[in-house]
Amino acid sequence: MQRTDDNTVLYHYTDFSALGGILSTAELRLNNILNMNDASEMSLFMNGLCKAVSDRFQHDGDYIKANWTKKLFSAEQEQEFAYSAYAACFSRYRDDAAQWERYANRGKGVCIGFQYDLFQEMVMEPLSLQAVFYQDDMAEHEMVDTLYHLIKKHKDSSTISAELREAMNHAWASSAAFKHPSFACENEVRLVVSPFEKGYFNVQPRYHVARERIKKYYPVDLKKLCRNVGIELEDVVTEIIIGPESTQSVPILQDYLKDLGYKKLCERVAHSDCPLRGR
Repeated sequence: MQRTDDNTVLYHYTDFSALGGILSTAELRLNNILNMNDASEMSLFMNGLCKAVSDRFQHDGDYIKANWTKKLFSAEQEQEFAYSAYAACFSRYRDDAAQWERYANRGKGVCIGFQYDLFQEMVMEPLSLQAVFYQDDMAEHEMVDTLYHLIKKHKDSSTISAELREAMNHAWASSAAFKHPSFACENEVRLVVSPFEKGYFNVQPRYHVARERIKKYYPVDLKKLCRNVGIELEDVVTEIIIGPESTQSVPILQDYLKDLGYKKLCERVAHSDCPLRGR
């Protein structure tokens, strides 16, 4: 297994249906984090912040502020969907067994490599590339100190000041790049947008109607982002790796790429070396 952890390439593990969408439309979908397999992480992050801040007040003997902190966070989490961010997920690891199993149709999917420095150059506000941080105890998180001091000076328990509201929004946005330490082996980076925080995000959401449910997502125009920095999409995509359990024919995939106009990518198709076969 070959891994890269030097930020040169980001790997997006997915299925062939999503690959077709990315290449045929040159769009990348940012999906609601609450629809992902680790959806509870937003709540874990906010619960962790709540506990850390309220514990500070209890240590001070200020039980009124400690209780108000708990009520504030409880009210916030009732509005969780309104504050949810949207993201596309990547790993710094190439041809990784855990990624194939979790995110690429149990190894039957595909992995797309993106050159990190070019991808980072393409990304402009309100989009952001965020390295996921893995933390269990929130006591040392920078947001704890910020929220503690804002709540401490807050006078009116029936309202939230603009300054505190902004800090809570930032906390929600930060939750988009948080995962439990048990996921640390993924070495994940996310392309994130928080529509509730970025009022100038003028991309209209779309909806994918599947057999079992409807999903909301935001499309990212990859060709437009490439044009902004004077490059082509083929400059950014380093390789396309066929999953270890996939029966996909390399020549057919190459014909597909050629017919879409991605002739350079035909030479960047490879089979996974990950030994997941024969299960």
